Amino acid sequence: MKKLLLIPFVVLLADCRNRVPVSGQGGLPGGGGLTQVINVSAYDPKEKQRSGRSYSEHDVSALRANGARGLIARAGKGRELDDKCANFLRSADRAGMLPGVYFRLQTHVDAVWQADRFVDRVQQIARARSWNAPALLLCGDYDADSKLSDILRFMDRVEQRTGVVPVAYLENSQHLKLLLGNASPSAKAKLRRAPYWAALYSHESGAGPVFPAPGTPEGLAKQYNVWRNWSLWQYGGVAWENGRSHAKVYSAGWRRFPSYFGDMDRPLERNVFRGSPQELERFWIRHGLKLD
Repeated sequence: MKKLLLIPFVVLLADCRNRVPVSGQGGLPGGGGLTQVINVSAYDPKEKQRSGRSYSEHDVSALRANGARGLIARAGKGRELDDKCANFLRSADRAGMLPGVYFRLQTHVDAVWQADRFVDRVQQIARARSWNAPALLLCGDYDADSKLSDILRFMDRVEQRTGVVPVAYLENSQHLKLLLGNASPSAKAKLRRAPYWAALYSHESGAGPVFPAPGTPEGLAKQYNVWRNWSLWQYGGVAWENGRSHAKVYSAGWRRFPSYFGDMDRPLERNVFRGSPQELERFWIRHGLKLD
């Protein structure tokens, strides 16, 4: 990341301090000084696309060396569990990263059943070893066609069993924005208890018959009309074409993220947190399953 981006990012997030410099890069890791978090699934790592450092579910030290403070692994989706999840979390903990877990809620499977599946898996992983990290962050990834009742039932069940309100990952979806924006005041109050994890890879994406393209993650939060702002922003995703992955990375105005994360040799799904590394750890504990 070019140094000229550092000043605007620090203006936006005044609390983003004390970043870990990357050896040989002469500055802060690819993200302009924001607190970086990587999310992964069984599809990771993607294929190598250039020279540089790599990683696997057994070793994520290169992600930490490039400045990532946290790693959120997919536990499963619908009725399927992700077979790399536990290894990714163990590797993140060894590398000094905060480990987190998300579950992809699918519309054709009962939401409470999926919440139980998620919690059972997370608790199994938590008991399997001694951890350096204080907590496993819990997140719900809600399908673009989800029902409001399913989102709330999933949230309620996870909180009932763990005492934790899971973070809410929402796509740039016309359906979800209409659904949540028109929810009752009581439903919105319940939703606001879950921090908003925004997904926006382009300032031009998300236009539809009701909402124009939101342009920025702040604009996306405004369109949802539930949260005042985002807590996590997935600014980098991956598209697949002809059997090959392609980075989808937000790059507009002064928020121009590079296609690759530091010196990594392949695309990653990348996020930033609104706050400092110290605030990230407090956030992790508040919305995570405590680890002994």
